[in-house]
Amino acid sequence: MDKPDSTAVIQGDEESRDGHYRAKQDVREQTGPAPKPAVELDPNAPIALQAQNPFDLGKLRIGSASEEAAGIPAIWNTLLYGIGEMGPIRSTEAFLKMNHVTGFDCQSCAWPSPDKKRKLFEFCENGAKAVADESTKKRITPEFFARHSITDLAAQSDYWLNRQGRLTSPMVRHANATHYQPITWAEAFAMIAEQLNQLESPDQACFYTSGKTTNEPAFLLQLFARQFGTNNLPDCSNMCHESSGVAMTEVLGIGKGTATLEDMESTELIFIFGNNPGTNHPRMLTSLQKAKDQGAKIIAVNPLPEVSLMRVTNPNPQDYANPLELPFALLGKGQALADLYLPVRVNGDVAAIKGILKDLFERERQGRPSAIDRPFIESFTDGFEALLADVEAAGWEEILEESGLTRSQIEAAATMYANSKKTIIAWCLGVTQQRNGVDNVSMIVNLLLAGGHMGRPGAGTVCVRGHSNVQGDRTMGIWERPPAPFLDALKKEFNFEPPRKQGYDTVESLHAMFDGDVKVFFAVSGNFLSNVPDTVYSAHAMQRCKLTAHVSTKLNRSHLITGERALILPCLGRSEEDVQATGKQWVTVEDSMGIINPSEGFLPPASPHLLSDVAIVANLANATLKGRTGSDWLAFAADYSLIRDAISRVIPGFENFNARLASEKFFYLPNAARHRIFKTKSGKAGFTVCPIPRHDLKPNELLLTTIRSHDQFNSTIYGLNDRYRGVFDGRRALFLNPLDMEQLNLKAGQIVDIYSHFEGEIRKAPSFAVVPYTIARRSAAAYYPETNVLIPIRSVAAKSNQPAAKCIRITLTPVTSGETLHFSQADLDHNLNRAVPRVL
Repeated sequence: MDKPDSTAVIQGDEESRDGHYRAKQDVREQTGPAPKPAVELDPNAPIALQAQNPFDLGKLRIGSASEEAAGIPAIWNTLLYGIGEMGPIRSTEAFLKMNHVTGFDCQSCAWPSPDKKRKLFEFCENGAKAVADESTKKRITPEFFARHSITDLAAQSDYWLNRQGRLTSPMVRHANATHYQPITWAEAFAMIAEQLNQLESPDQACFYTSGKTTNEPAFLLQLFARQFGTNNLPDCSNMCHESSGVAMTEVLGIGKGTATLEDMESTELIFIFGNNPGTNHPRMLTSLQKAKDQGAKIIAVNPLPEVSLMRVTNPNPQDYANPLELPFALLGKGQALADLYLPVRVNGDVAAIKGILKDLFERERQGRPSAIDRPFIESFTDGFEALLADVEAAGWEEILEESGLTRSQIEAAATMYANSKKTIIAWCLGVTQQRNGVDNVSMIVNLLLAGGHMGRPGAGTVCVRGHSNVQGDRTMGIWERPPAPFLDALKKEFNFEPPRKQGYDTVESLHAMFDGDVKVFFAVSGNFLSNVPDTVYSAHAMQRCKLTAHVSTKLNRSHLITGERALILPCLGRSEEDVQATGKQWVTVEDSMGIINPSEGFLPPASPHLLSDVAIVANLANATLKGRTGSDWLAFAADYSLIRDAISRVIPGFENFNARLASEKFFYLPNAARHRIFKTKSGKAGFTVCPIPRHDLKPNELLLTTIRSHDQFNSTIYGLNDRYRGVFDGRRALFLNPLDMEQLNLKAGQIVDIYSHFEGEIRKAPSFAVVPYTIARRSAAAYYPETNVLIPIRSVAAKSNQPAAKCIRITLTPVTSGETLHFSQADLDHNLNRAVPRVL
């Protein structure tokens, strides 16, 4: 399909060139007086304990970790989970509909589907788990809530809560009540409307979305919030790729990636920073395989050597020229992906990239091949001389110390870069969830710009978004700092004056709730409490609200740590048929590469009492605003095409929205940087000078990164196994380098409490089993949300205010009981000695 030309660029105001992101020059740490530090909140108070998963280790054991990703285990787990939750017929029907233009878009990751020749099975293991989880036959009825008190439910794990099934009826927790009780939809809307209209200011309300929220309800939610009078629209992007958007907007003029699947599959070199695609977005592995088949090289940069970047066995028969090759492939050792693994330390990315650039500049100065593209630099960029001076001034001793790499490893990466005419860099949250996350992304762009790898085939940025429509929600206006042209377009379309005061992002919303400045919290999808940082502080913040309301498909911990009153509003799943007054409806999503796809569910709803996201937002707006709005909210709920018509008149790039999808089935949004048109203040792409962060760890300190297990998507826990890392039947595992274990006098299986340290504050996550692992020195890793309690609420990225969940200063203390789990030494040795493509 033809990509849009450069004339249709989304325009923003002077500070926000694409209307999606801009830097926060003065990041606010609190809304009023300094908040009470989380360390002073009692970590043993009931609210603090109920906000966390139980501390027991369960039956945690270490087994043999996988040697390659996907393959037979992926097929087996797909069938096991799909049939177990949905049954054989229902699961087959759902799997065949996923990610097809006449089906529904996956509820899981945001990796794009091919423009052409979508396969019969256009899904992965984790996508199968996501749809099976949503379409389970298990049900939570009002009788369930009558049997289980909120306190009893809070004592259960996130895994147990999710396993109970689909929510079926709206439920309310009245003030001081111990149980949820049934409530009608009309009563629920009236309760929220009454509480909203009693607020002293519209800014005492927050409206949150997760990436599961599709474009149509997202557009309605921001319209409702702004007609109500506030820009308090925090979203999950504030916690995942806010740093990416800020950095790319500053230096490229657009807060989205520039490369496409076609580029991925025709490139010569792919860097992958801070990413575990085999677990977080497995369909990316197919694109990496196709790139390898075309001769591309891959460099994996990560503290842990994730197995999915080492070897993969593709289980899809349509990806083989001869389907008879599949049995041999499944029984083989898989296809090698990474040609080089760089074991960078936690938050060592700036140092690593600066080292690669330093090596390249030295090659250029010596007249050796370097791939530095001087014509591109002179014609399309500014700031290069400052970057060059900064890199040349950096000493190799500092670069090697802070990156954790050797000179030969950096030279190997530089050689591969110098030999490539087309380079792509992909990254995920290992890069962005750092206090210098914006700098990390800027350095990635520096590396690409130095070789002219922008705006040409086979090159560019790939910002790997985590959740299905997280990028689309921002495009729809879910943002606390909307650009003036967007607000002007809303004003013209809907004949009202939108608020111009900046609102709260996610971290600011938590501060405002804690301070009493936000009294109503309304969330469409997601498990807010289990995804935000500083669990104890955040639980206290939520509890101080007058009313919390969550639009959800499944039970989660956010329903249990509530305001004075709380509502659970059960909604349709994406795989379910959505029938309104004018007939069957469909919605749209935007993937990581800016492609708009339709999504139409087909399964019968889990309950006749469910409403769609659109219907919930529209009915709430109608009940709240009444005569204060000129919008026909109930008409929007009856016919989603009316919403898309409005979007087409408000948001550039969506002109003739309905007609284009009817004729083209999907389309690309404008992306000027793909055409070497940079909507920055200078009109050029910008090089950025970024200092190497120094941590100056004490001898007993490590830097912890939070990670997902393979049986997990975001905070949704599908199971208790992580076969890619050899962890089974439990989640409280702490991965450490064996040399660090020796220095700290720790043994495999020893139980420790983890303490985080930030500006004099100490937080604790108890009872983790030490697991020796091939992780970079002075680095540690453990699963979230169990470790979210360690993330300081004020430890955020400069300019983006994104929580620094991937860089937590910690110490370890063995439990006084001396408890130790007994792990198989043979399995530990196997896991430590898996083949990794590296140089010393």
